[in-house]
This record gives sequence, C-alpha cells and structure tokens, in this order.
Amino acid sequence: MDGRRRNPYQLTDETPVYVISIAAQLSGLHPQTLRQYDRLGLVSPDRTAGRGRRYSARDIELLRTVQQLSQDERINLAGIKRIIELENQVTALQQRVAELSAAVDGAAVAMQQREAQVHASYRRDLVPYQDVQQTGALVVWRPKPKP
Repeated sequence: MDGRRRNPYQLTDETPVYVISIAAQLSGLHPQTLRQYDRLGLVSPDRTAGRGRRYSARDIELLRTVQQLSQDERINLAGIKRIIELENQVTALQQRVAELSAAVDGAAVAMQQREAQVHASYRRDLVPYQDVQQTGALVVWRPKPKP
C-alpha cells in the first residue's frame, strides 16, 4: 500500500468477491477446473472463514490467461505455473527497482541540499587566489610601525 488509508468498502482488482460458480462463468471454465488450478497452485483465491473460495477480478483474468496458454499455446500446467511464477518475480523486481530508484533520487536531493548548506557556510571575506603575471618588478613589503 502507498501509505494512504484505503476505504475498506472500496473494490479493487484484488478484492475477493466472486464465489467459485460465478468465477467459473466469468472465466469460461468448469468449477472443477478452478478447484484443480487451486490445488496445483496456479490460481490461489482467498478463503472465507468457512474455507469457501473467493476470487478477485485479477484471479479471473489469471484464469483466462491459464486457459489461453493451455488451449492456444499448448503449454502444460507445470509450464504455465513456472510462467506465472516468473511473471510474479519480474513484477516484484520491477517494484523493487522503483523503490530503489526513489531512494537514490531522495539521497541525491539530500546530498545536493547538504552541499548547498556547506557552500552557504563558506566565509565570504576570503578572496579567491588569482595567479599574477610574473614581471621584473620588485615589491618590498614593510609593516607599519606600531604606535
């Protein structure tokens, strides 16, 4: 979650709301197929207190993807499970990269602010050194006598 409080009654793609019969209709699969996919770990719906399955819109989309990979691409269920695991891993890594990028950006801003503070603390009465052209003139310095 992004730190903001979410309305507990707000529906998202991950809100488990569909019972198995509705999820089967929406995905175009038989309820027994959904149970098999759950046993194999392909699609794992949430459970109610009574152990009933509740599917989210994301679960139904995943069911459709599994069906498409199985029927159209002729990929076996073990292969589909591996594909899903790798896609989940890629998603997690992309989120981690985004987190680390944000942390690096924050550190860069903090470093720039600290650098600005250091520059602001410089004494302004110092004069930058400028190289003087060498001439044949001789300069003699004599301190003023103390009164």
